[in-house]
Amino acid sequence: MRNKRYKGLLAIVILALLVFSFKAAFSPGNHASGNTDQTEQSQESADNTDNLAETTAEAADLMPRYEQYIARYSNAPRPIENVVIDAKSFSGTDDMNATVLDNFKGASGPVIQTEESGSIHWDVDVQEEGLYQIGIRYFPIAGNSSPIERELQIDGVAPFDEAKRLSFSRVWGNELSSVKQDGNGNDLRPRQIEKPVWQQDVIKDPEGYHNEPLSFYMTKGQHRISLLSLREPMVIDTIQLFQAEQIPSYADLKIQNDKLGLKDTKELFIKVQGENASAKSNPSLYPLNDRSSPATEPYHVSKIRMNTIGGANWKIPGQWISWDIDVPEDGLYQLGLRYKQSLARGVNVTRKLYIDDKIPFKEAETVPFEFGGKWQVKLIGGDEPYSYYLTKGKHTIKLEVSMGELADAIRKVRASIQQLNALYLKVIMITSATPDQFRDYQLEQQIPELVSVLHTQGKMLSHAADEMDRMINGKSENATVLRTTAYQLNDISSNPETLTDRLKQFKDNVSALGTWMLLVNQQPLEVDYLFLKSSDVKTPKAGAGFLDNLGHEMGSFWNSFSENYNSVGTGGNGQEPVTVWMSGGRDQAQLLRSLIDSSFTPKTGIPIDLKLVDGKAVLPAVLAGKGPDVAIETLDVINFAMRNALEDLSQMPNFDQVKNRFMDSAFSEFKFKNGIYAIPEKQTFDMMFYRKDVFKLLNLKVPETWEDVYHLIPELQKHNMEFGMPTYPAFEMMLYQSGGQYYKGDGIATDLDSKSGIETFRKWTELYTSYKLPIEFNFINRFRTGEMPIGINSYPSFNFLTIFAPEIRGQWAFVPVPGTLGEDGIIHREELSTATGTVMLKDAKNKEAAWKFIDWWTDTEAQVSFGREIEAILGESGRYEAANLEALKQLPWSSNDYNQLVEQLKWVKGYPAVPGGYSLTRHLQNAFYEVLYQGSDPRETLENYVRTINEEITIKRKEFHLPTQ
Repeated sequence: MRNKRYKGLLAIVILALLVFSFKAAFSPGNHASGNTDQTEQSQESADNTDNLAETTAEAADLMPRYEQYIARYSNAPRPIENVVIDAKSFSGTDDMNATVLDNFKGASGPVIQTEESGSIHWDVDVQEEGLYQIGIRYFPIAGNSSPIERELQIDGVAPFDEAKRLSFSRVWGNELSSVKQDGNGNDLRPRQIEKPVWQQDVIKDPEGYHNEPLSFYMTKGQHRISLLSLREPMVIDTIQLFQAEQIPSYADLKIQNDKLGLKDTKELFIKVQGENASAKSNPSLYPLNDRSSPATEPYHVSKIRMNTIGGANWKIPGQWISWDIDVPEDGLYQLGLRYKQSLARGVNVTRKLYIDDKIPFKEAETVPFEFGGKWQVKLIGGDEPYSYYLTKGKHTIKLEVSMGELADAIRKVRASIQQLNALYLKVIMITSATPDQFRDYQLEQQIPELVSVLHTQGKMLSHAADEMDRMINGKSENATVLRTTAYQLNDISSNPETLTDRLKQFKDNVSALGTWMLLVNQQPLEVDYLFLKSSDVKTPKAGAGFLDNLGHEMGSFWNSFSENYNSVGTGGNGQEPVTVWMSGGRDQAQLLRSLIDSSFTPKTGIPIDLKLVDGKAVLPAVLAGKGPDVAIETLDVINFAMRNALEDLSQMPNFDQVKNRFMDSAFSEFKFKNGIYAIPEKQTFDMMFYRKDVFKLLNLKVPETWEDVYHLIPELQKHNMEFGMPTYPAFEMMLYQSGGQYYKGDGIATDLDSKSGIETFRKWTELYTSYKLPIEFNFINRFRTGEMPIGINSYPSFNFLTIFAPEIRGQWAFVPVPGTLGEDGIIHREELSTATGTVMLKDAKNKEAAWKFIDWWTDTEAQVSFGREIEAILGESGRYEAANLEALKQLPWSSNDYNQLVEQLKWVKGYPAVPGGYSLTRHLQNAFYEVLYQGSDPRETLENYVRTINEEITIKRKEFHLPTQ
């Protein structure tokens, strides 16, 4: 009886096991793939992710933001102790030669000059524990004319993320006090030069997300304050630990003024033109021309007048413009200005007002300027204008770009993006970026905080949207993306099992939040004039009357038949203009037009007829005999040179001097026979980008060699991540690093069938056949989300990531590309670059004048001015890829980023341009895809295509009468 009972129990157990096995075998995940190895790998990935759940949020941000830091010390005291540190009493330096200067620029005592790299330290004895603000008195000495950047450390550590990239402005102004005009009577844009003076600055948030100065917590006792140079030298006089004075409200100030018996002035009106600014923080804040209204001062119906300032160039937090104004008598004045804010739709842009370097009252910290399509006149204070007491004499009014009330909303969204990105990273490490729709990943169990994060961030985004509406007293169109994302987050938090089905939409909405930050972070404002007036004087009108507007429109129409805004005066010499074609954007062409008018033509007397054309139009125009004298940003130089359409620039005077501005590699694509047919403008090469937060999370090292890459790829794939390797550049790197090359001799045949060529081709194809690297991908988007935390891409990707991925700022970096360890013990990092150049057509009428233009355009001064100003217009995404080495150095790269570029540039080789070279690119790609998709043998496949490549090269060499043996 007992045995029967045992047998029955055993049968039940066996049956249960069979049922369990059957369900496991046909579960949605296994049924979909049928691949045991893939399932085991996914499970291993899920297990690893579960173990890392506790650290993901921490790794998502390498150090706390200021809002987290200050919340931690919210109850700390704020001592009234004022500690002044003489800079000359520094306690030491690292990798820096600090120089003590006596009698420097009116300083009361010795000061210290610091370099653009290295660090300097001061030891200070703090008597009272608490939060301190830090002020610095500095002088911006000559460097590369970029903003000065430093990292501040206390006891060897930056206390929060914002302290790692502090910015200190320079001072710029117009070179001449009056505006020059060309021979046609048009104003020329004033050249901007540095006008350095001593500045007393308190350390602020460089991104403008905190309106108040930053505070630093220190315990009682000895501390070391360090400044690490990131960019540009500076002279330091003193460093001060203090508490900034409390700024009174306007109501309190008014009560005080009434007690002092301060009176309004009578019947006074003082105006200062915006373009006559006395100083500015950036050289891009130059005077502008506006002909949209006859009320703009000064005005001309058809001639160019530099009559406004600011606009799209004046939009980055921290930028400032100041004006000097003479006050005729003591008393109270109202302040107003005529402005246009037509670019930031749906938000109020704000400015921080200083009078004689002080904020007069609390409300002046956030002066709003409303959106409108036309010019407006505003009294500061609105319907009840503020009054300011000014004494007789000169006073300085300064307006600084500030985020104002918008800063709080942006901080909330930024924090939300960081949390959602960290959550997305956790999810894809479990599910991959393309989840199996038939599998239940049980995300709630593997990520316990999933629902709470989604609910909390949805609520935060809703609050941020409400704040946006409140700021403009209506419905802000900029709040739409916040509400859309908040709705999705709330819905997923209620139905977390739907996240895998909606993962792509979730990622797209988070990316949209990053784009939202980019848009609302810009605060453009254009100013016509400022004025001080007595309260009894009427406020001027913003627009002109009906008759004035009618006359303006009719006059503009009539003069459009006779005015030529594309040419400048010749100074009376009657010289025929040099025709220059530029293939780029309209912003670039307009900027070059401005540089020509203000710099080249006044100096040389040579007029330039600049035209913006499609690059593809140059070749047909040349063949038709209707081409320009000079073409800018030309790509296919070799095809023009082979057909004898270009002038050999190596025969021009001072060519050797011009050539020394560039790397030799920049000329490779412009050489044919013994001539050089273009002068480089841009030179672009690849760098390796990586996410510091992800590498810290997974405890990975950035690869130095290709062997390191081979070890890294499986580690990334275990967590459903990938290495972004562009196919063609990868082959070029591996080929040249191993001593190989594309062509034999001067391009008589390809060298791909050499030993190094065949071995490189095998290794290259194995990256995609054996290591399963993706062939097509959007690196910027996938790098931004963390799906591809490392990859190789052209170095201008740095600019796009800086602008279009603000939510991961500070969490990524770039370094030179992986290399090959040579027999000499050196890691070789050779790669090929691409370049664009400026050419002179063979049929150019005045070759001497055309060469002078090319010499000027590719020189350092013009390239730096163009690079800085196009970045001011387009933002950091428009940073110029200057081939001119000195210009590259003077563009606003940080010291560390510039050093990384220079390190890679040492290894860069130029792309060899040979007749028939297009066949190599085409057939090498064909060979790659044949191995990838048909499984062909790499050696045999490459050798077959090499014969085809050489046949095409031979045909082209015969066509252009070149030797074939």
